[in-house]
Amino acid sequence: MGLWGGVFREPTDDDLRKLNDSLPFDQRMYRQDIEGSIAYAQAIRDAGVLTAQECLKITQALKQIRKEFDEGTFVFAAGDEDIHTAVERRLIELVGAIGGKLHTGRSRNDQVATDLRLWAMDACADLQKLLANFQHALVEKAEAHVETLMVGYTHVQPAQPVTVAHWLMSYFWMVQRDRQRLYEARRRMSVLPLGSGALAGTPLNINRAQLAKNLGFTGVSENSLDAVSDRDFVADMLYVLTLLGAHLSRLAEDFIWFSSPSFSFVRLHDRYSTGSSLMPQKRNADPMELARGKVGRLIGNLVAVLAMLKGLPTGYNKDLQEDKEALFDAVDQMQQLLPVLTAVVRTLAVNEEALLRALSEEMLATDVADYLVTKGMPFREAHHVVGRLVRLAQERGVMLSALPLADYQALSPLFAQDVYAVFDFMQSVRQRAVQGGTAPEAVQAQLVAAREQLHNELGFV
Repeated sequence: MGLWGGVFREPTDDDLRKLNDSLPFDQRMYRQDIEGSIAYAQAIRDAGVLTAQECLKITQALKQIRKEFDEGTFVFAAGDEDIHTAVERRLIELVGAIGGKLHTGRSRNDQVATDLRLWAMDACADLQKLLANFQHALVEKAEAHVETLMVGYTHVQPAQPVTVAHWLMSYFWMVQRDRQRLYEARRRMSVLPLGSGALAGTPLNINRAQLAKNLGFTGVSENSLDAVSDRDFVADMLYVLTLLGAHLSRLAEDFIWFSSPSFSFVRLHDRYSTGSSLMPQKRNADPMELARGKVGRLIGNLVAVLAMLKGLPTGYNKDLQEDKEALFDAVDQMQQLLPVLTAVVRTLAVNEEALLRALSEEMLATDVADYLVTKGMPFREAHHVVGRLVRLAQERGVMLSALPLADYQALSPLFAQDVYAVFDFMQSVRQRAVQGGTAPEAVQAQLVAAREQLHNELGFV
């Protein structure tokens, strides 16, 4: 008889079956499909569709089917179009005709919407754990380098000295925002569509609030027509993962540059580096290049779903089948990537000597301007005076501290011998003790706040 009943005189064309069937990719939702079916069986038992004995038999059979999937012994049949039909077909094999009662009042439209939400909620929880591990790795590495100086860049030009810890923690806070967005995305997707039927709701007296509670949802959809076609949660999650990917790509870009021999600021562990098939000396930061490259894939998944959604007429449409592969792929990429990046950070070697060699006194030019400000000169005027000092030092090919005091005083009488005390990189860093600054004491406060957030937000996981 098949899914379509008796209205069709001929079976579906084989080529259309290949195009239409989603089993190759949606079978990964078997746990969620079975979980939803067990809860639905109890709901329609309470609504009088199933007897208590029928519900028990169906529930036991569904648990057996779940075990078959878990153990890899489930055998798909030629007519299994998707995971929903595969489970239902096997259920009827096990319990007979009463298995056909399970679909009473339920459509694949609200069924798949429920399964995908459950799957996405599970994926969010898993990703939260992976992100927390990554953040812990950043904090641990930063704690070892609170007073390690390095060049801070703007426009890829040396700007001012910062600490390695401050640099690493900048990525902690990016990922913290990603974790918060993921938490919010999960909160918004925790709405039960089951009970919406194909589009108009179900005539059965189902307690949807209890059904939602049994499945771990925090709310129930308010409009059945919207519920079956709502994939905002997919776009939400894809956006979060895409922005997370962009942040990880920025970290990767730093590691790629800083690990090159031209910088030698950091060194990736042998276990997380690759070589060249031709050049024996090469150490390639391949995991970081993959992290950088995967962002294009994530952006593509997000754009594909948005483009799919933007032209849909009201109600469920088969276009919505395109949501799963994009979401599955994005989650898969992050689940593969995050453990590797976490290990890269944990095993990263920091070359403090190379970092110190890269520091230049020109990076303290702002400190010289600040010195004049403390003497009463307006900053804009001080900026101009120090700019002339920098040019003079460049013309003579010497460091700023090598210019005689007479040269300083020729540009401003406010300069005195104590100006040379400015040329201390650690002192420059220590002065920036404002909340969020790079001073060691400010970074220590960051680290305390970071650990507190990770501890207090265990609910994210």
